Amino acid sequence: MNGNNKNEGGNVLIVGGGIAGIEAALDLANGGFQVFLLDKSPAIGGTVAQLDRLFPSQGPALCQVSAKLDALSRHPNIRIITNSHLERVKRVNGGFEITIRREPLRVDEKCDGCGACIQVCPIKQYDTFNEGLMLRTAIDTQNSMHYPALYNIEKETPICQETCPVHIDIRRYVGLIAEGRFEEALAVIRERNPLPAICGRVCNHPCESACNRGVQDEPIAIDALKRFVADYELKLRREGKIPYPKPTRKTKKARIAIVGSGPAGLTVGHDLALRGYETTIFEAAPVPGGMLYLGIPEYRLPRDIIEDEVEYIKNLGVEIRLSAPIGPDLTIDDLFKQGYKAVFLGIGAHKGLKLKVPGEDEFEGFLDCIVFLRRVNLGDTTKPGRKVVVIGGGNSAIDSARTALRLGSEEVSILYRRSRREMPANPWEIEEAEREGVKIHYLAAPIKILGKDGKVTGMLCTKMVLGKLDASGRRAPIPVEGSEFEVESDLIIPAISQEPDISFLHEGHGLEISKWNSFIIDERTMMTNRPGVFAGGDAVTGPSTVIEAIAAGHRAADSIDKFLR
Repeated sequence: MNGNNKNEGGNVLIVGGGIAGIEAALDLANGGFQVFLLDKSPAIGGTVAQLDRLFPSQGPALCQVSAKLDALSRHPNIRIITNSHLERVKRVNGGFEITIRREPLRVDEKCDGCGACIQVCPIKQYDTFNEGLMLRTAIDTQNSMHYPALYNIEKETPICQETCPVHIDIRRYVGLIAEGRFEEALAVIRERNPLPAICGRVCNHPCESACNRGVQDEPIAIDALKRFVADYELKLRREGKIPYPKPTRKTKKARIAIVGSGPAGLTVGHDLALRGYETTIFEAAPVPGGMLYLGIPEYRLPRDIIEDEVEYIKNLGVEIRLSAPIGPDLTIDDLFKQGYKAVFLGIGAHKGLKLKVPGEDEFEGFLDCIVFLRRVNLGDTTKPGRKVVVIGGGNSAIDSARTALRLGSEEVSILYRRSRREMPANPWEIEEAEREGVKIHYLAAPIKILGKDGKVTGMLCTKMVLGKLDASGRRAPIPVEGSEFEVESDLIIPAISQEPDISFLHEGHGLEISKWNSFIIDERTMMTNRPGVFAGGDAVTGPSTVIEAIAAGHRAADSIDKFLR
């Protein structure tokens, strides 16, 4: 949509057909502008159309705006475009060229509006117009009182796909697997997930928790099926039957720097490479993958799986520089001076939080879980201690405990201040830890680290009871007076949470930082307060899941692309 302006005022596009958009359209049209009123719904009206009555008059909502709707339909300077989405805005000759995608308004061009299709449609889904309070068919009239009165065709989105942070078309790839079309199924997964083999092993799969099949018996094994097709391709590649992808053609001049090769950074590099950008990932560690490699034990995520997924992305044309930290010798400002037009910060959350109890900085044998897992994952397989106690209830605590057992510790315990119900670790990980011999002590917390001759000997703990809900949505643990007891240990591993390590930032970096040492961003664009500097993943949210970091990477890549265009 562009040009062809016959009005002296020019063309104006208004996105949103609610009451504000209607008022603006009428005012501008009366002022001599040619107005295009765009709305994603099949009819205009916005929130007012969803309401029965308006306060304080208590009159029917649509009756309050019927005169304005009539004026819109009759005004020669207004064109209404419904059931459409704004896809692209491009500057052209001092104005804008707009690309709009319209959704179908009829099942068939021969439609005469009889409504028979509504009566026989077999697909029932939640009615978004009524905020999910009732069901609708995939084709219906959203509201017969609307203007214009058109059919509304809305393809059903399965609840598993809606729940997935990256919105993979799960039903489609599961169907392809059922038909034996494994390579096509993996291609569907890769449309939204560049790390299928990794996620097939460590994803917390919220899609399965929402799976409707679970109402009947048990959810479909969505994550296991993803792992199956990813491993199928890996097997063929190792046998030399299929190659890695060829590098994408560089069609854009802009270069992008990515700080951190975790799931968020890898996703940004993957997406932008497919769009023709030259991307370089700067990784401080000697290995790629970020927390995938440094924080997740090998028994859960084999190193060759990480290496293969990274190699796939590198073959698209993404450069990864290892042992290349951003810091005093190479700052964010230096990256811009070297010609990079945008920078993405995906540094993760690698700094463990302190327990803030006496003695934690006084004795040898007190080791943060991230430091412990990093050492092990980089090749240190020495026995960590005879009696190991891990403090915390998340996946990092479980990983640390199970890793210590595998390295030969005789007794490994977990101390958690709440009950099993509130424990944030994946339930299946907890069950496996207990099956392997990890002892979990619930409703207990340390109050002092004990030591002798400079070495840890144990800790003084107290029993807890659960009180009212706190800010996390869980019941707050309250110490029980007079319930103190001692726990013997020669290695204590705190695993209570992590935060981003922002010590690499130079003085005067200009970035806005939260009280949790995370980057503050515009959640819509993923951009920080510095133009051209974006951030996402654990560096913004704090410790989260792999699939959430991938989702953040997708959003950041989209925003970087729009920023550079």
